[in-house]
Amino acid sequence: MADKIGINNLDSEGLKYNFAAGAASSVISGEDGIIKEQDRLLPIANVGRIMKQILPPNAKISKEAKETMQECVSEFISFVTGEASDKCHKEKRKTVNGDDVCWALATLGFDNYAEQLKRYLHRYREQEGERVSQNRAIERSDSSLATRPF
Repeated sequence: MADKIGINNLDSEGLKYNFAAGAASSVISGEDGIIKEQDRLLPIANVGRIMKQILPPNAKISKEAKETMQECVSEFISFVTGEASDKCHKEKRKTVNGDDVCWALATLGFDNYAEQLKRYLHRYREQEGERVSQNRAIERSDSSLATRPF
């Protein structure tokens, strides 16, 4: 997928994104012609909260810094997701999964992040498997109790 910064683009669903317009432009054509900027960007409160986690407790973050980071992370997510989506489209799949995101990160040159995300994804899947197993055991236990006469 080509670098989208500074150009108008159509994504795989035909939505037009104008990445060059920045924060001043909130118009993106879609189903009814308009997608609001707040639907394209991560919530600024969440961005600010993430930024604060890495800073010393007494540090302040300007509104401009939060808005700049909001644009950057939203663009980054779109960029990586677009690459993963292209892979899925070529493979005739409709669902982008964690492995696709890891592949996209590596393809785009973010190998260090891809490796960390692969480790996280592996741990997540292990925990999900354990959680599902525990829930099934509880359900079996509950159903056997419900069938016993008292």
